[in-house]
Amino acid sequence: MNNRWRTIDIVIASIIAVAFGVIFWAWGLLWNGPADAIPLPGRAILYGVWLVPAVLGALVIRKPGAAFYTLTLAALVSVALGTSWGWTLVLQGPLEAAAAELVFAAFAYKVWNLPVALLAAAAAGIAASVYDAFVWYGGTSWATLRLPYIGITAVSSVLVAGLGSILLVRALAQTGVLDRFASGRERAAV
Repeated sequence: MNNRWRTIDIVIASIIAVAFGVIFWAWGLLWNGPADAIPLPGRAILYGVWLVPAVLGALVIRKPGAAFYTLTLAALVSVALGTSWGWTLVLQGPLEAAAAELVFAAFAYKVWNLPVALLAAAAAGIAASVYDAFVWYGGTSWATLRLPYIGITAVSSVLVAGLGSILLVRALAQTGVLDRFASGRERAAV
């Protein structure tokens, strides 16, 4: 496997990142708007959306740095669009991305299956929610808010970012749009 990024890798990872940067901005409006009616820690069930680019980018590109690049750029795009969390995402985005990237690195960038995707999503979700537990919810109880928040975020991340990314890659591969990537060439014959 050639780990060198091609121009198409950069372009596709950037498209995924920019698209999710816009989704992040809109998701933030939902999180701080209608979803605000859902009390914490329950609202964490919506968290997984913010971690999709790390898993999706890695599953599509299948090269070192894809998870980190895609989620970090998505976070920066949402900052540029005026997300309510502002510049804090300049730190949080790369932190979440690094957690997912470490999982793919632990498998030497050679295993791109459902269990690895779920593990990468869980790692990103745990990193994100532990960050939140200290930065945003520092004065709250570990037993009643922070630990349940971390657990619910991990579940959301596994379902939305992990399983969701696997399903997205499979759906995209079936269209032929990923034919220039290993992830697209693995599709089942129709």
